[in-house]
Amino acid sequence: MKIEQVSLHVLQMPLKQPFTTSFGTETVRELILVSLTAGGVTGWGEVVTMADPLYNYETTKTAWHILEDFLVPLALGKSYDHPDDLAAVWDHYRGHYMAKAGLNLAFWDAWARAKSISLARALGGNKDRIGVGVSVGIQDSIAGTLKLVESFLVQGYQRIKIKIRPGWDEQLLRALRHEFGPIPMMADANSAYSLADTPLFERMDDLGLMMIEQPLAEDDIIDHARLQARLQTPICLDESILTPDDARKALEIGACRIINVKVGRIGGHSPMRRLHDICTRRGIPLWCGGMLESGVGRAHNIALTTLTGYTLPGDTSASDRYYLEDIVEPAARLLPGGFLEVPAGPGIGVTVLPDRVAKFTVQSRTYNI
Repeated sequence: MKIEQVSLHVLQMPLKQPFTTSFGTETVRELILVSLTAGGVTGWGEVVTMADPLYNYETTKTAWHILEDFLVPLALGKSYDHPDDLAAVWDHYRGHYMAKAGLNLAFWDAWARAKSISLARALGGNKDRIGVGVSVGIQDSIAGTLKLVESFLVQGYQRIKIKIRPGWDEQLLRALRHEFGPIPMMADANSAYSLADTPLFERMDDLGLMMIEQPLAEDDIIDHARLQARLQTPICLDESILTPDDARKALEIGACRIINVKVGRIGGHSPMRRLHDICTRRGIPLWCGGMLESGVGRAHNIALTTLTGYTLPGDTSASDRYYLEDIVEPAARLLPGGFLEVPAGPGIGVTVLPDRVAKFTVQSRTYNI
């Protein structure tokens, strides 16, 4: 398939409520929407960078620069038989995985549409629905958190993820356990702690958490291995895993027992499938993390979660979890029991709404052969 056109759109989408983690608060989700036309078929991808370098070093501006000056020129006007072939041409460029993922996802969508198959099937998935959980940001009070968690349990979400940071951790988690009993629950630290906090995590072992996600530094696996050896609760790595080889190394030294896969963080579906295979061979559970994606990114997340290695509920919540208005139809709706339906149509299986894209776009450019 010959890549004939690529368009980039910076969107700023207001969130229903502020979303707070250990590294800051978002009220507007800024992202780059990518459209790619190959062989007359258009596919869509999403660059899940933030406006500021908080989750990782990439930002909207750095991703735009990498796409415009390096990745798009490599892709435009060239023919590729498979999305993996496109992913291979920029291997010599270091890092910038979120920028790479935007193009990789868009080409996967176009490739699946051209073959008239769903993206889930193209990736090798075998599910018609996926189980999902929900991520709860840092609230103003424990009482407010309890109320919010109760609302998500009533809706039917299969797992509750609680964002924590120093001073907002053990007391909160114990209150949740006392209020709701043995619900499936995990804690996400977003790298806010150090090995000096080992006694805290040892005390939390009796809480029966599914996992503690990324407690230590974003570029570390050594200290995570030391901490994991002291805990019964599984550690899940997120920010530390940027490549399939990172996953291999972390597992070999016992740095984690679970991995959160964010397809943007690791560069797209092509490396995601390699990481998936490494983990399934070792019996390591996977789940799909979230970056407050629009409907395009959410549809990609749903498709990848259909692979057999994704055995734990992910963060791919329903469309109305974060946005009053999304940019695709149909919206992802929560089914009874905490499931999302996997679109069966070609590609990502949803239609991008041009008027909604235009409403939220603050910058755009199209590149032609």
